[in-house]
Amino acid sequence: MSDAQLEADVTVNAVGSSCPGPMMELIGKVKDVDPGTLIRLQSSNEGTEPDVSEWAETSGNELVEVVDHGDHWDLYVRVDD
Repeated sequence: MSDAQLEADVTVNAVGSSCPGPMMELIGKVKDVDPGTLIRLQSSNEGTEPDVSEWAETSGNELVEVVDHGDHWDLYVRVDD
């Protein structure tokens, strides 16, 4: 699946933010949205993907897809129903 096929309900732009900023912004947004919401987290920090992957696995949320744009990644996370 490509990001052209995914339509995020909410975008969190954390490009330029250092660790743990992107994760903290994502977790903050997850607390503000309804279950089933698809969040696009944009990050230029290479440590974000493994952190989000591990967090999603332990929190019950789903890392749907990671799209590499060269200068940043879009990480699509579906909030646990």
